[in-house]
Order: sequence, then structure tokens, then C-alpha cells
Amino acid sequence: MTIFGNFFRSLVLTTIFSFFVPVFLVGGLLLVLSLFRYVPGLQGIISDVSIQILHFLATFGSGSSLNGLLTIGLTCGFVGALFDIYVHYRYQILHTDS
Repeated sequence: MTIFGNFFRSLVLTTIFSFFVPVFLVGGLLLVLSLFRYVPGLQGIISDVSIQILHFLATFGSGSSLNGLLTIGLTCGFVGALFDIYVHYRYQILHTDS
């Protein structure tokens, strides 16, 4: 495979993983909190924490928690792509000098 093919494959995979990691982490955290909501004595604390997480996401999503989660995911995907481009550039610079 050519250098561009390897670079493009790496860029796409990095962007996809960088998008899905925060989405799955926040989604998994909300899922775990919703499961712990059934434990007696923790209901008030768990509901307060999950409401705060949803308000935090709504801040980034103009009032919608889902849009906030997608905004954070897209931002992380973009940063992951920039980091991958930087690593590819540094790899080329270091190997052309030696």
C-alpha cells in the first residue's frame, strides 16, 4: 500500500475511534448511573449526578443533551485527526533527517 493509503487509513481510524470513545464513555457512565438508581439509599445522589451530567451536555448542545454529546464527540474526533496528522508529519521529518 502506498504512503498516502496508509496515512488515509490511519487518519480515518483515528477519527472514528476519537469520536466514539467519549460518546461511549459518557453513554456508559449514564447507563451505569441508571442501573445504580435502583440501589436503595443511592437514588437521590445518583439522580442528582445524572441530571448534572445531562445539564453539562446540554450546555454544549444548545439545550439538547444529545447534541452536546455529538458536539463533544465531533470535537474529540477532530482533535484526534489533527494529532494523527501531526504524528505522520513528525514521522516523515524524523526519518528524512536520519
